Amino acid sequence: MPRRHIRVTGAPEAPLRAALTELRNELGVPDGFPPEVLAEAERAAKAPAPPSYDATDIPFLTIDPPTSTDLDQAMHLSRQGTGYRVRYAIADVAAFVVPSGALDREAHRRVTTLYFPDTRVPLHPESLSEGAASLLPDQDRPAVLWTIDLDADGRTLAVDVRRALVRSRAKLDYAGVQKAIDGGTAEEPLALLKEIGELRERLEVERGGISLSVPEQEIVERDHAYELAYRAPLPADGWNSQISLLTGMAAADLMLALGTGVLRTLPAVPDGAVGRLRHTAQALHIDWPHHVSYAELVRSLDPHRPHHAAFLQECTTLLRGAGYTVFRDGALPAITTHSAVAAPYAHCTAPLRRLADRYTAEICLAAAAGTPVPEWVTAALDTLPAQMADGARRAGTVERECLDIVEAALLKDRVGEVFDGCVVEVEERRPAVGTVQLVSPAVIGRIEDPDGDSLPLGERIRVRLTQSDPGAAKVRFEPVRSP
Repeated sequence: MPRRHIRVTGAPEAPLRAALTELRNELGVPDGFPPEVLAEAERAAKAPAPPSYDATDIPFLTIDPPTSTDLDQAMHLSRQGTGYRVRYAIADVAAFVVPSGALDREAHRRVTTLYFPDTRVPLHPESLSEGAASLLPDQDRPAVLWTIDLDADGRTLAVDVRRALVRSRAKLDYAGVQKAIDGGTAEEPLALLKEIGELRERLEVERGGISLSVPEQEIVERDHAYELAYRAPLPADGWNSQISLLTGMAAADLMLALGTGVLRTLPAVPDGAVGRLRHTAQALHIDWPHHVSYAELVRSLDPHRPHHAAFLQECTTLLRGAGYTVFRDGALPAITTHSAVAAPYAHCTAPLRRLADRYTAEICLAAAAGTPVPEWVTAALDTLPAQMADGARRAGTVERECLDIVEAALLKDRVGEVFDGCVVEVEERRPAVGTVQLVSPAVIGRIEDPDGDSLPLGERIRVRLTQSDPGAAKVRFEPVRSP
């Protein structure tokens, strides 16, 4: 999960646009695809490997942001006896990508789609990611079809996964879904999203899992200046996420039973990281009694409130230790769970945007069918975690640098102003240097005491903005001393 979702509305002014372009150049972010990759994608788009099972009679639907065209997932929900049946179709990227071909090599080089405030750099060429492989409405598409039966409490009873031809009937967005469900106009396949989503949320609480309702940070350009705003997730966002989590947990269970797989794992959160969050909570006027657990606090927050939204964004720092754990031939790893999910979990629902999901799908298909895992999959397992880690580091750098650039643009005309803040981090070897969280706007920046005095960790202080340059991509503060 990224630290912050950042979006710039309107046309970014020249300094911000130039800084983002320069960042892409510095990081070596690819500008377009090589001709041989584009040519292979065009050929594959015209003749994907056809699945043998026809599921086009099932009226699938997709739920995504309004402007999205790279649609990984489509769902159909129904009642099954006293419980439910979840059908979840995932774009079948392997139907288009030949192992060791030009497309495959380029995907291994990119690893993941990169998101910038002004654009995105896709994992696969648009002819596939936004065309032939995307689960667009009214188009027949190859997919990996998950069928998961649940009991009346939302617990998994049975899982099936197979290749299928599917056809989405509707492309919906979160706001429209929320309005239809709240207004009682949603028909049963969609209306069940709330019913099943809330059951799965209750089970998540029961097992000790945490889903962060992380708002999207939006930098709005008005009258040649920038303002900070948030788009808080709707309940429908959470219900939709529960279907993806359900599938990822089912994938992990299949692979663990098989003895070969790729898990998404996260160790237990270290005490020090939670301690840092307590300082951030203090800076943002969030009451966090010592007897209240982290999970309880997160569930009590309202993402529509700006200071709660800022804190939820900082909570994503606890997910930074997540990684990919490969195992094979029945030798299970020491850690099989993801501490935020509180269960074994695997990435399998976003293959258009994430390399590992294509491999997870193939292992699960083999496990369900009782057939050997394809050799091209097992041959890649040893190097896949390192590739994904490199991709995650690159994506993390993009997120951090973009945040610096956008916040610098937000504050570029306020150099010299004084703000209220709280020191949330101090460098061990340089106690005069650290990180400050402003109360308003919800900006985080580096702070250094020019006199070399130690910064007061966890305490409220007044700070002066000394630097805010989108070109330099940094904001800097110093303490304000009392007269």
